[in-house]
Amino acid sequence: MRHLDELQSRSIYIIREAYKQFDNIAMLWSVGKDSTTVLWLCRKAFFGQIPFPILHIDTGYKFPQMYRFRDEYAKEWGLRMIIGKNEEAIKKGINPDKGKLECCNELKTNALKQTIKRYDFKALLLGIRRDEHGIRAKERFFSPRDEDFQWDYKDQPPELWDQYKSKQKDEQHIRVHPLLEWTEVDIWEYIKKEDIPITELYFAKNGKRYRSIGCTTCCSPVESTASTLDEIIQELKTTDVSERSGRSQDKESAYIMQKLRSLGYM
Repeated sequence: MRHLDELQSRSIYIIREAYKQFDNIAMLWSVGKDSTTVLWLCRKAFFGQIPFPILHIDTGYKFPQMYRFRDEYAKEWGLRMIIGKNEEAIKKGINPDKGKLECCNELKTNALKQTIKRYDFKALLLGIRRDEHGIRAKERFFSPRDEDFQWDYKDQPPELWDQYKSKQKDEQHIRVHPLLEWTEVDIWEYIKKEDIPITELYFAKNGKRYRSIGCTTCCSPVESTASTLDEIIQELKTTDVSERSGRSQDKESAYIMQKLRSLGYM
């Protein structure tokens, strides 16, 4: 519990620092376990009343359970929601059949970039972790993007002795990652400790459950009998199956993830 308290304290410090430094900030909520944990931390950081918008990028292909969960807790927690879509790409018929890279780039990356521009967000809080994917291991807590929101993974600022790049140049957009040093087990232990509501997709049904959720066309369940928080935590401490083994874009190529990230993907 002490370990979780230390993680919580650092994450809340990063959230408050971001809010202090950037004039116009939002939080990206995918409705998954990580971003829901960030949302919970934001509520704790500001005593239940988050003072900035919560952004959800809707591809139109999310699980029905995710939409229900989003709408229920957005209302219960009094969130100021913004739903971002790439309407032009949707009208053109962009879909998973066009290829994972094009679909993700148009319906996720470009939808996000369009929404950032529309609302002139200077910084965005999101729930990525270094242990989730090799490319994300190169991230920083305060990660600058250029004027087109593109990420140069070869040119990231050093973060030594908790000194963060929380200032930005006029043309920069900053991504802020409060969960960067958390692990998947940390997330689930914190969810249990705080009694954080989470979508039912993560709990086993008929011998399978989802470890990573997003679009229905890109996510597959993994073999599992873990139907409670304790069982999920125990399973993660013994499994050698990767967290994103059910994500098709990860299976296709590590290059695809790196390409999407360099273009502005989460």
